[in-house]
Amino acid sequence: MLSKFFLTATPFLVLLLLSFKSPKTFIKQENTPPQLVKSNSKIQVALLLDVSNSMDGLINQAKDQLWTMVKVLGKVQCNGINPQIEIALYEYGRSSNSADKGYVKQIEPFTSDLDKLYNSLYQLSTQGGEEYCGYVIKTSLDELSWDTTQGSYKAIFIAGNESFQQGSISFTHACAEAKLKKVIVNTIYCGKRERGIQDNWELGAECGSGSFTNIDQDAIHIPVPSPYDTTLYVLNTKLRNTLLPYGNIPEYDTVPEYNTRQIDKIIGYVVVKSDKNLYNRNQWDLVDAAEKDNSIIDKVDMTLLPDSLQTKPRSYIKKLVQQKSDERELIRKEIKRLDLLRDSFIKQARMAKDMPKTLESVIENIIRNQVGRVNMKMVENTKGF
Repeated sequence: MLSKFFLTATPFLVLLLLSFKSPKTFIKQENTPPQLVKSNSKIQVALLLDVSNSMDGLINQAKDQLWTMVKVLGKVQCNGINPQIEIALYEYGRSSNSADKGYVKQIEPFTSDLDKLYNSLYQLSTQGGEEYCGYVIKTSLDELSWDTTQGSYKAIFIAGNESFQQGSISFTHACAEAKLKKVIVNTIYCGKRERGIQDNWELGAECGSGSFTNIDQDAIHIPVPSPYDTTLYVLNTKLRNTLLPYGNIPEYDTVPEYNTRQIDKIIGYVVVKSDKNLYNRNQWDLVDAAEKDNSIIDKVDMTLLPDSLQTKPRSYIKKLVQQKSDERELIRKEIKRLDLLRDSFIKQARMAKDMPKTLESVIENIIRNQVGRVNMKMVENTKGF
């Protein structure tokens, strides 16, 4: 009967029938978890921090503002895609580090493990020593796995307050190597701008094709409370309720307590950890792992799941994962929407105040100005929010 219909039907009816999509197919497409789109390009940032005795303020700013800095990096796109972000951390100027290595020490190589990076940064302290800028720049260029893909943004941010010319390796030699690797060298002097120029921090940026700026390392960051803060914090709790661990949750994956004096740091943490382009838990959370590879539910060791789920059929686990994934996606969208409103609110509030330059604000401005060199751009708004 059906074959007879196809033989006699007009071409128009045949095309209409073949182009029809069943409701079942449509529903299946709607419920399919979005796949992460990855770019070949990267954002690689090496933070080189002076940890000599006078640098307590700098270290404290880095600790307080890391999550916000990462949030800013998450706004950068290349052809509509968020590049992978990798951050490395070095200290220089600690007298207990090896003199043969210029008192320079790698704290973290390039990593996307933000929890581990923050944990290492949080343990930094200051101690008197010699500050060799050329040495730490050269060391980071030699030791780190700098990406060779055309179109990656690669930058060094070195911060300190002693002469840029100290040490056995000249900054001009280090900057020459940076140019060969297409790594931009940005210098941040902790003190008055005029003194930074006298100590050749401006020349360091010029020869490294980067930017020179200065900050008040002892400036106290004054947070601007917004009407969205409490809701964003509550949404983070709801997002964590969608976690489905298959193993132990890492000790450093802890939520900071709500504190209005550190609200920027806390909201930065919330936003970064809700953004799957910036942060994922696929090593121990079945929901994130299934977004990357849905077949993991058929392979996961059931004894690693919570006790209440170990005897459940895998079909039940699949439905549960899908349910939590759908719920998480809605929470992510709401966090992004409220964060955009919060950013706008804070921007307007700070325009009326003379805010001091801190590590976070100067790095953000430099990145905004430099990513265009490699066909990237800062995307402030997301359609649909």
